Amino acid sequence: MNKLPLAKRVQILSMLCEGSSMRSISRVADVSINTVSKLLVDAGKACAAFHDEKVRGVTSKRIQCDEIWSFTYAKAKNVAGAKAAPEEAGDTWTWTALDADSKLIVSWLVGGRDSEHAMAFMDDLRSRLANRVQLTTDGHRAYLEAVEGAFGGDIDYAMLVKLYGAAPESFKGRYSPAECVGARKDRIEGNPDKAHVSTSYVERQNLTMRMQMRRFTRLTNGFSKKFENHMHMVAIYTVWYNFVKMHKTLRMTPAMASGVSGRLWSVEDVAALIENAAPKAGKRGPYKKRGDEISN
Repeated sequence: MNKLPLAKRVQILSMLCEGSSMRSISRVADVSINTVSKLLVDAGKACAAFHDEKVRGVTSKRIQCDEIWSFTYAKAKNVAGAKAAPEEAGDTWTWTALDADSKLIVSWLVGGRDSEHAMAFMDDLRSRLANRVQLTTDGHRAYLEAVEGAFGGDIDYAMLVKLYGAAPESFKGRYSPAECVGARKDRIEGNPDKAHVSTSYVERQNLTMRMQMRRFTRLTNGFSKKFENHMHMVAIYTVWYNFVKMHKTLRMTPAMASGVSGRLWSVEDVAALIENAAPKAGKRGPYKKRGDEISN
């Protein structure tokens, strides 16, 4: 069985995390699109398992949460008329929880923007934190029940509710929102410090996410065709962002700043996760010549 060389795997993973589409990677790396797809799946599973195991017991002061929109197969308004649209076609939301100091992505989830996914997201976030934190989210009402269910009263929670003016005529029908004219800070639970009620860091991370993955780039044909592949790419990106990408302000990676990792990772280390996750070949039994199993 042919095995893709390490240098080629590193090249493909690097291009995936630098905003290249799968078909452009196929052309530049001189491999088939199926090879790129298989590496995406294998790396996604390995990175998701690694994040789930290693990003736990995080000591944090302030957590910011937000959701970023994308779509799978077709936009929600076009799903009804789409040919052979899969069940998961339509709007796809990626939820992220970011530590405001280390910039570590503590938790992420891909799915809908409903209360069920909000509760799953908050339950996962709670399981990864080692102490009481100050939490800030936007004004999405699904967070209210989800935070209460996951943390109870053991949290200092506030919502940053943005206020928008009327959309100008020239922007009607476009995806750009109306101009933000202000924001309201609402205390929900505990005693949050209003000076730190903000979602600026997680929103800036959302911009990085949209720029670094072709699946999130607006007005292109690089959007996800399969929901599973979308999740795999987010899993790869999260490990790359936390462990590989140097943060210019911190001058280290978020994983190093948070104490989750003691060293700077490379894409070679991400590729090694695939090897570690692959099932080990068992010991081969004794060789039998043809006809040996036939008794005389």
